[in-house]
Amino acid sequence: MPSPAQPGVLALLGGAEWTAGCESIDRDLLEAAATREVLVLPTAAAYWHPERAVQTASVYFEALGASVKACPVLRHADAEDPALAGTVRESRFVYVAGGSVLHLRSVLKASAVWDALVEAWASGAVLAASSAGAMVLGDTMVDPRGGALTLGLGLLPQLAVLPHAGDWNEEKTHRTVRLATGGLAIAAVDERTALVRRRDGRWQVAGGGKVSVWLDGQPASLDILDALQPNLPVGWAR
Repeated sequence: MPSPAQPGVLALLGGAEWTAGCESIDRDLLEAAATREVLVLPTAAAYWHPERAVQTASVYFEALGASVKACPVLRHADAEDPALAGTVRESRFVYVAGGSVLHLRSVLKASAVWDALVEAWASGAVLAASSAGAMVLGDTMVDPRGGALTLGLGLLPQLAVLPHAGDWNEEKTHRTVRLATGGLAIAAVDERTALVRRRDGRWQVAGGGKVSVWLDGQPASLDILDALQPNLPVGWAR
């Protein structure tokens, strides 16, 4: 089966996923996915009762007329499980929860589940990622411990996401922005707000908050992100 001209919808949320105020975002994502089942990866919440994250998602999506399936990838050995990778690859709506971005990166890096996640999105599945989930998708990632820049997993080149934007003080935000050079864009995303990449490759903001974008340390318009091309598997159309 040939791949589509563009991957599926991508939503990068600034945090507070599955809470009041996110409903319009997720209704649109469910419609785009054409499914009523959401596959939740609670990987980043491995140290904070990941089953509670799944339960929160289940209650939330039930109110939207959808169901949740848990994908218990909590350590790197899980991420190499062929069965779990197959579940991710076959899903039409994958949601990566927030939590520890450093743990999430270490678990998914160079794993079968990561490859499956990229392939699912490339084949048209909806991919939503909140907080740590959104941060890890860039080739550059903001280190939450101090705002320095480090390596992400590389799906989105030349983009770093700064979630929970309203919780970062001005000094810390500016420190991160000043480090962004060489064509790197920083997107600061409020909670209950999503930076959404549509199937046609255009970006837009959804939800009640705002998204601020900088390019090479300078304020920029949202449409500069339209030129970014994701790193897809060899052989997939862009």
